[in-house]
Amino acid sequence: MAAASSFTAAAKFLAPVAARSGGDRAPPLPASSSFRPRRKPAPRLRTALAVSSDVLPGNKAAPAAAAHSAVTREEALELYEDMVLGRIFEDMCAQMYYRGKMFGFVHLYNGQEAVSTGFIKLLNQSDCVVSTYRDHVHALSKGVPARSVMAELFGKATGCCRGQGGSMHMFSAPHNLLGGFAFIGEGIPVATGAAFAAKYRHEVLKESGPDGLDVTLAFFGDGTCNNGQFFECLNMAQLWKLPIVFVVENNLWAIGMSHLRATSDPEIYKKGPAFGMPGVHVDGMDVLKVREVAKEAIERARRGEGPTLVECETYRFRGHSLADPDELRKPDEKSHYAARDPVTALKKYIIEQNLATESELKSIEKNIDDVVEEAVDFADASPLPPRSQLLENVFSDPKGFGIGPDGKYRCEDPLFTQGTAQV
Repeated sequence: MAAASSFTAAAKFLAPVAARSGGDRAPPLPASSSFRPRRKPAPRLRTALAVSSDVLPGNKAAPAAAAHSAVTREEALELYEDMVLGRIFEDMCAQMYYRGKMFGFVHLYNGQEAVSTGFIKLLNQSDCVVSTYRDHVHALSKGVPARSVMAELFGKATGCCRGQGGSMHMFSAPHNLLGGFAFIGEGIPVATGAAFAAKYRHEVLKESGPDGLDVTLAFFGDGTCNNGQFFECLNMAQLWKLPIVFVVENNLWAIGMSHLRATSDPEIYKKGPAFGMPGVHVDGMDVLKVREVAKEAIERARRGEGPTLVECETYRFRGHSLADPDELRKPDEKSHYAARDPVTALKKYIIEQNLATESELKSIEKNIDDVVEEAVDFADASPLPPRSQLLENVFSDPKGFGIGPDGKYRCEDPLFTQGTAQV
């Protein structure tokens, strides 16, 4: 019941199916709630007004009034610093990519910073994060040093994966960042498994901390929500009341496919109650609204009350990757969301609420500039991985493939990579 009252303060909330049908799987909503059970399902709309409604042709809906939760000066500055770090880091990645310092596909997070910051900065060190191919900023928010992330992007031995992961596979065991995943949906079962492990440690091994269960955040996009892993893991997580929050970063586009064209019901958060868990829709361009919803979802999981599905409606300011010319999205749609820049919005809020002065915020920005510049210098000066590292962590017993009759790694043979790209 606390979930309903808290969630509805910042977002659209839909109670689990049992709560709406009088079953015993979840308690009914409190009588004071403004949300009432529906006697009949609402007729399906021809146009999905709840998703990107204000940029659909002919619809000029007025923006909703802000409903920010209170934050202290320290909290506000922490949020701002993290969001600025994500933005400046990604802008630098674009520069380095076009200068030939990075290779392969590089997917930037510009515009979506409110989601990463709003959720991850509420976690404990022992909590886990599972990301996607757009994972640089998730790593930074979880505490992975900028120099380690940049070095990984440069393919250097000092990277968080020793240069073997690259842009789409950030991983850091000390920070419980369980990886970025290049294929959509493949991270959700990993996150569900991590949440199961946390519950097992808590209930069987009695190893949990004083705060309760360790929580896992599973990040994924709107395109993933049409994949089987999504539905299977929602079912398993609710069945076993796993301490996990499924965070949908709905940036409205799955590469070049509009979300409105790709799914029969574009309101993703409604899929949660079908499995018995709360479903919440929140403005993903407002870090304070995201943070308010995230706090309740994480606390529910930590208390052992099970998973929550949170749909954060956000927007990426760049193409799908740096190889994408971004010609499919309409200019008015892009300009609309650019005007709702989450970093700019938080800066304005901090100043208006007298939480900090503009000069103090500029000082933070300058410090972040220095951090990112140092990260680039560190990555550039770092060594490439040795050839002998190529087959490490690939085979459980590399003797049948990776080591030759002479007892040396085959990749150490100068002819090993002949005819292929240099390692």
